[in-house]
Amino acid sequence: MKTPYKNIYSVLKLNRFIVLAVVVCSLLSSSFSIWMAFQTKKDALNSAFAINTDGTIIPLKLVTQKENFQVEALAHLELFHTYFYNIDASNYERNLKKALWLGNSSVDNLYRQKKADGVYNRLLQYSLVQKVLSIESQVEQQNSTFVFRTVTIFEINRGSVIDTYELVSSGNLILVDRNFPNNPHGLLITNYFENTLKKINDES
Repeated sequence: MKTPYKNIYSVLKLNRFIVLAVVVCSLLSSSFSIWMAFQTKKDALNSAFAINTDGTIIPLKLVTQKENFQVEALAHLELFHTYFYNIDASNYERNLKKALWLGNSSVDNLYRQKKADGVYNRLLQYSLVQKVLSIESQVEQQNSTFVFRTVTIFEINRGSVIDTYELVSSGNLILVDRNFPNNPHGLLITNYFENTLKKINDES
């Protein structure tokens, strides 16, 4: 004679199996979702910016700053030296203001020294045009410090006379927060120093 208890035990076992299966699937699904969210966040944080072929920054592209530090450092130095030395009576205030965003107090001190020496007054008084012709930089890591050396060739147009100069400058680079558009590369020049300045003779 069959009793209903056997059927009840079978149903309970089946229900318990279903509940355990649902719990296991839920745990696996939740773990996978958490892992995917973490991985997506990690990729997004490390891949927020792209570097164009000319060194300019394009936001929201997938590339890491570490892999492109050399390109960004060279672009940052070129941007700074262009702003700081490619000046004339009409743009020097605007360019110098932009250059000061790219360096620390060492750059500001040099600017103030040049201003005190009358460099910018002569620029206005004689309508001089100082034009950068080339910028070549080398960046290397010494321990945990990034050191650079830059050779800037520029000319000063005095109207009837054009003189060409070679400036060798040096300093360090440190990482800072990006600030669009003032400091797009997230780098800051420190310990900036003009090592040598010599006139290049025109032998032609």
